[in-house]
Amino acid sequence: MSWSKNDYPDSFKNLTIDTKSKAIEIGNALLDEGYEEERAIPIAIDRARSAMEGGQKEEEYHLLPHDNGWQLKKADGQRAIYVEETKNKLLDKAKKYANDHDGSLVIHKEDGSVETTLYDS
Repeated sequence: MSWSKNDYPDSFKNLTIDTKSKAIEIGNALLDEGYEEERAIPIAIDRARSAMEGGQKEEEYHLLPHDNGWQLKKADGQRAIYVEETKNKLLDKAKKYANDHDGSLVIHKEDGSVETTLYDS
């Protein structure tokens, strides 16, 4: 069975989007060559990470507290992309934006500390 962007091993879950895509590609090639899944998964992850080293880094977006509620900002950005009164109002919009721009979403707590990071929103 081939893997896809929507159906892949749990081990790929925390890889960056680019590394996950590469691992899926490599894993499918290994499966086609007759490797067992248990063997193909770690090999695909290792080769994908190696292939992505030095490659273009995905964008990182942050869901942060703001004077007027909550904001979505690019990691190195000066200005907010979106601002909403509540975190919940902004969350779906932020996930879609990060996903559409092949980025990860770092969600912060009210005190500014990191709550979680989503690599494939």
